[in-house]
Amino acid sequence: MVLVLLLTAVPVGWCGFQDFTEALTFAGCVTGVALMSAALIMVLGVAAVVDCWVRGASSNFGMIALISTGVALLTNVLLALQIWNDGELVVFKVLTIVLSVGSLFAVLLVWRRLDAIPTPKRVAVALIVSTAVAVTNFSYQYLFQPYRREATPLVQLNVGKAVLSADRKAFSVPVDIKLVNHSDLAFYVLGAEFHAMGEDVTVSRTDVSKSKWREEAEKWAMYREKHPLTRREVYQPGQLVAAQPWIPAGNWVEANDESLTRTVVQLPSDTNFDKLTFYASLSLARKDRLVLQKFAESGYSWRGKVLPQWVKDEKKENDTIVQTAGMRENNAIDNLTRKKRNVTTFWIFGPHGVDVSLAIAPVGEEDRPLSSQTIREVGSRYGLLDVLAGPVEETLEEVKAGR
Repeated sequence: MVLVLLLTAVPVGWCGFQDFTEALTFAGCVTGVALMSAALIMVLGVAAVVDCWVRGASSNFGMIALISTGVALLTNVLLALQIWNDGELVVFKVLTIVLSVGSLFAVLLVWRRLDAIPTPKRVAVALIVSTAVAVTNFSYQYLFQPYRREATPLVQLNVGKAVLSADRKAFSVPVDIKLVNHSDLAFYVLGAEFHAMGEDVTVSRTDVSKSKWREEAEKWAMYREKHPLTRREVYQPGQLVAAQPWIPAGNWVEANDESLTRTVVQLPSDTNFDKLTFYASLSLARKDRLVLQKFAESGYSWRGKVLPQWVKDEKKENDTIVQTAGMRENNAIDNLTRKKRNVTTFWIFGPHGVDVSLAIAPVGEEDRPLSSQTIREVGSRYGLLDVLAGPVEETLEEVKAGR
């Protein structure tokens, strides 16, 4: 009984203290308090069990021993449910099952040693209330709260008036990128990319042939940019004229906050595109789902940085910049019982801007291809989302007229 109580109290108390001091949500702090309280009851139970073993059963200390072993049983059962659902390390799964069985035997042993339970109704009420509180907190923390609401910040693009250079050989187009977060959640920025395309528009006087239209329609999903599907507009791939990050990776978006970034697209005065099209993208992770560490020094595919096979298969010839940061889970139990993971961003350069791909995978397993179901589960668990803005189109005449 002492061994079961100690093996339960020590890790539970440590996890509770970690959650109380470092939890990312209020519910996590409450869970930390509940775990520390349970650990304290179990420590008192150790003293009660030792006293009963040395001096024989007594009503007072016997009841303390019964309550503490009951708390240990409830705690171990709930931990077993959570670890078998979310945990990955087999040793902890086996340990919680062993401790749950041991706690059950401890409760039965204490029960058999007690001659009588004083005020049994009060004891029953106390056990029922504590069980209800524990189950409610567990259900809220691990079942309801992570999925109770979703939030998506808004990215807005505003094209300003063009400015002609002093030598009249170039003009600059200012673009304001506004990030608006009206939710009560904060987000880590994993990648933020802005690019502008120069496009020519060709319109046929008659409908294109059905075979030509079908051929163009099949290409529609191959491009990030807006692709016409009309019968008369002939699609011509745009030319990339500007591309850059607009928020450094690793920064975060605060709750109920707004930020404004201005970037400038510079073009020669003799630019003769029919129109300019602007896009912005933002890759985020919820700040209450993980703790992101600082991104390490970037790696470059053209300097020998090894890429996962799925990146090579997807973009065979494109250059790629890789950024990796360590992370930890949002609660001490998951952080202890799950494999250590890294957050990796792949900036894949192509003729239509930069595609930012994300991967959260256990250390050493970054090359393992992920199924679509796993990608959805990882995205849901850590609150990953992509926010896209654009296309914002301006004819070149409109842009130049602003000068």
